[in-house]
Amino acid sequence: MREILGDRFLHDLIVFLFAVSGGITLSAIIANIHRLIARKPQSKVETVLHYAVMALAGPIVLLENATRSYRKEGCSDLAYIIAVAVSGYWAFAIGMGILTAYTVVK
Repeated sequence: MREILGDRFLHDLIVFLFAVSGGITLSAIIANIHRLIARKPQSKVETVLHYAVMALAGPIVLLENATRSYRKEGCSDLAYIIAVAVSGYWAFAIGMGILTAYTVVK
């Protein structure tokens, strides 16, 4: 398989998959911690903090809401595919941030 695809392609694919899975993992951890300790934002500061947390927890929250809606047949196949794609790209961006931070610290 290496002869067909090339070493560089396989390396890039592994980095991509690692970034997406790292982004989803970090997003899920932050979303679950937020659900455990947070309440509904009542002040302007709490609202800003909520949005800051959602910037990192967003991919998993979007994916959960889209999946719930899709299972209840509340959205079309195309809308669900778009939500999954946006969530995946968002997780990839977070994962690339993790990898960048790791390379800077290393």
